[in-house]
Amino acid sequence: MNGIHAQAHEPKRKHKMFNWSKGFIHLFPIPALAVYTLFIVYPILAAFSYSLFDWTGLKKGAFIGIANFTKLFTTEPFKGLFWNAFAHNWYYFAMEMIVQNGIAFVLAYIIFTKVKGAELFKMAYFLPRLLSVIVVGFLWKLMLNPNFGAINVMLKQLGLGEWAKPWLGDPATALTSIILVNSWFGIGFSILILLAGLQSISQEAIEAARLDGARGFRLIKSIIFPMMSQSVVIVTIFTFVQAFEAFELVYAMQGSQGEPYHSTDLLAVFFYRVAFGGSSGDGVAIGLGSALAVTLFFIIAVLSALFMAYVRKRDMA
Repeated sequence: MNGIHAQAHEPKRKHKMFNWSKGFIHLFPIPALAVYTLFIVYPILAAFSYSLFDWTGLKKGAFIGIANFTKLFTTEPFKGLFWNAFAHNWYYFAMEMIVQNGIAFVLAYIIFTKVKGAELFKMAYFLPRLLSVIVVGFLWKLMLNPNFGAINVMLKQLGLGEWAKPWLGDPATALTSIILVNSWFGIGFSILILLAGLQSISQEAIEAARLDGARGFRLIKSIIFPMMSQSVVIVTIFTFVQAFEAFELVYAMQGSQGEPYHSTDLLAVFFYRVAFGGSSGDGVAIGLGSALAVTLFFIIAVLSALFMAYVRKRDMA
């Protein structure tokens, strides 16, 4: 009888042990969640809180509601500088999509076609990504120097001396030069993402399209591009976020003043200058800088969400 009772209770004990094991597994994400909360969630909430107060240097003052946001969007020079930097961020994004991701797709497609030495090319294109952004900015600043920089020296040796310019000193070329440097730096990552999308395409689908007469651009437009849409979406969102968060390379090559004449000003650079002194007129402006940081966060979050919603709706149609 005792044996029968023991057998009757045995499944319950196993059931309790199983539940305890499931509960223990749920503890594993806690460290990652704690780090994410500490370094991501808390700073966002803190920045929103700081933007609602008046600040004297680093000392929090009275609650002023949305006064910092009003000052940012209605008072000069902040209003003009904000919209100037905002336009530059959009230009940064558009240029990266055309230059960086356009060239990345061409190179990824060449590697995908099993060209000889494809693995070596893939590694070579990704190598710049392993360098520090500050190092990249410093090296390219030397190369773009109008007097002894390698770019102008090479142009003169090729008989194209009239093309030599003060690349970072001319408002017409400064931001474009930085974007091209960033494209050189980041093209390897785009190649890897797009190449992964290409490699996910069924070879049978490509061969069937070729049998139907699809060649060249028609094959890419009708078959390849639609079938690698997820990779294109990932690259687009990554490029958008990176363009609106761009700071390190601009800071390394041009400093925090957006020189020359605010032609290289971006929202992140403008934020740095406002929050830590340089554009506020009264030194450090924590409240105004926080208002700008919150605005930048909502621009990135809302536009990324709208783009994802559009892509999801298009895929379901």
